[in-house]
Amino acid sequence: MATLVRMIRRTGIGWTRRRLDGVVALAGLLVFLGCASIAKDGRVGPLERHVFDAINGLPEGLSPVMRRAQLLGVLAVGPLVAVGALLLRRWRLAAAALLVTAGKLLAERAVWHFVQRERPGTTIAGAIVRGDTPVAGLSFVSGHVILLTGLAWVVTPYLRGAWRAIPWVVVAVVAFARMYLGAHAPLDVLGGVGVGLVIGGLASLVVGVPRELPD
Repeated sequence: MATLVRMIRRTGIGWTRRRLDGVVALAGLLVFLGCASIAKDGRVGPLERHVFDAINGLPEGLSPVMRRAQLLGVLAVGPLVAVGALLLRRWRLAAAALLVTAGKLLAERAVWHFVQRERPGTTIAGAIVRGDTPVAGLSFVSGHVILLTGLAWVVTPYLRGAWRAIPWVVVAVVAFARMYLGAHAPLDVLGGVGVGLVIGGLASLVVGVPRELPD
């Protein structure tokens, strides 16, 4: 608990709504639209295939670690972050985490109405599908990455120094794991980052972020 308290920065001079959150939400939307414009035909292009093969073809010994790492992106993580925030009396962070969780559910279903691309097990010949990863089903965008990116954005203002990198390391590891396991192609993941930034930026605009106290 002492370590957790040290990693949470001191706040107490009120709350603010940053222009940065709006800018990031807009940038995320542009990233998503760019990915969607390429993925909407349902195919995986040569460059995307090359990146996927480079990750998906890595040694089998990584599989146990990657299968566990992807669990960091399951839906329950959002409510768990909210519970942790409530225990630390970070009421606005708890609200933001729940908004991100709800936004993830709504956004991915909205995307599926406009972009329908199947998983690599169907669209990429020779894709290695590991564990219980589905071979078929809609792949664009990655729900794991949407959730974690949104949570990373709303959590970061509450963290101190180098601790701020940790949520983004988790995003990167889970994105890598999903491609390694054969669950998603690169644009599925990058599009998920874009949607996650939209949701995280908007959630921060709604609830506000803390002003910082000097240490």
